[in-house]
Amino acid sequence: MYRFLLSRQWVILTLVALALIPTMIELGFWQFHRHERRVAQNTLIADNLKASPVPVEELSSPGHVVPRADYWRRVTATGTFDTAHEVVVRRRTSSDDRVGAHVLTPLVLKDGRIVLVNRGWVPGAANQRDYPDVPPAPKGEVTVAGRLKADETTGASGIKDLKGLPDRQVMLISSRQQAELIGREVLGGYIEQTEPEAAGGSPEQIAEPDHDSIGAHMAYAVQWWLFAAGVPVGWIVLARREKRDRENGTADGTTTGDGGGDGDAPDGTAPEATQEDGSAIQATSPR
Repeated sequence: MYRFLLSRQWVILTLVALALIPTMIELGFWQFHRHERRVAQNTLIADNLKASPVPVEELSSPGHVVPRADYWRRVTATGTFDTAHEVVVRRRTSSDDRVGAHVLTPLVLKDGRIVLVNRGWVPGAANQRDYPDVPPAPKGEVTVAGRLKADETTGASGIKDLKGLPDRQVMLISSRQQAELIGREVLGGYIEQTEPEAAGGSPEQIAEPDHDSIGAHMAYAVQWWLFAAGVPVGWIVLARREKRDRENGTADGTTTGDGGGDGDAPDGTAPEATQEDGSAIQATSPR
């Protein structure tokens, strides 16, 4: 009764099921690995935010690429702000998702080198080609504290590094680009300022990175694996249903063929015919 499994329809159905199972298993592991990476990142952020701050010169140097292990490390820097080379980073959002810009101001260290400081978010100008209103940086020597971040790239951020922008406006925070513009040595990466807070709350400080939520990746992984387990179960259910339907169809056909028709007499003899006057004619079967 399972010979129907060799039909074209069932062969195609079986092949699709066999292809779906490993695909769903792989998708489950993909979500599981994303869950693991999220947990590892949360742990890294929490540990680095709890670590004691260190001078930025201990973790970075000109041309240095900040390793992931140092992301969000608490650092300090002492120097004077170079507002003449200040730029804004376009298309950045505030904590409540308003579109504006980040203020990137070079800080000249005591040894003459520079570290970039992201002072925070400001609203964009009415015209995108205009320079937004940026509160002035503190004058004189200042000590800045904040989180160390790596230079931004298109590959990591997904932000296109557009050319031909208005003067003093950039798309990405890049110590190498700013070193070329300023003409001085710039430490790799930049500081996301947390202290001192700006007077009047502008620029608006960037919020601490989220390191509590883990997302729904683990739930998605389990969901894909349940789907993978459900494929063979569904295939078996369909196959058994098909077998039952075929058995019922065969049984119905046998009963119709073996039983008598509506014109047969109850005892199996042929019915009598009648003449016009009502007298019966005995029907005989041909020999």
